[in-house]
Amino acid sequence: MIFSGEFLIFMLLALIAVMGGVLMINLTKVVHMVVALVFTFVSIAGIFVLLSAEFIAAVQILIYSGAVTIIMLFGIMLTRHNDESEPKTGRLRKILLFLGVLGFGVVFYIGVYNVDFPQAANTLHENNTEQIGIALYSKYIIPFELTSVILLVALIGAIVLAKRDDQEEADKE
Repeated sequence: MIFSGEFLIFMLLALIAVMGGVLMINLTKVVHMVVALVFTFVSIAGIFVLLSAEFIAAVQILIYSGAVTIIMLFGIMLTRHNDESEPKTGRLRKILLFLGVLGFGVVFYIGVYNVDFPQAANTLHENNTEQIGIALYSKYIIPFELTSVILLVALIGAIVLAKRDDQEEADKE
């Protein structure tokens, strides 16, 4: 069986995504966990590029690899945590985790391998970014704008809560 370049790139990206997820679960330092999560997010964006979903890949990089990761790092820096209080994992847990991930991979591979996609799915990738933009700014403009307002309210709420916590700590001292 001769493997195509696209298949090999997919397998490499899938391996990086799975390894990043497994490392995120098994690492003990929170910053290392976030870096493993970034590897997973970026490899998933690469898989989206292979599927001709460039817009989704760009959103994956911007939102998850960028914004969510930075929010997690800020959360880590702003909270007090004790890394030494976490219990060390045993060898049995690591073996069971590996077997679980391997079993999930086999079941997922068998499920995807046996799926029969219709022929119409082959033409969906043409001008997908343009189609998303037209739909977003014509048919879905109200939900799009409401989402931006909700995010703005959440940002203002987070600032107010952070200021209140700072004032309470200053009053205690």
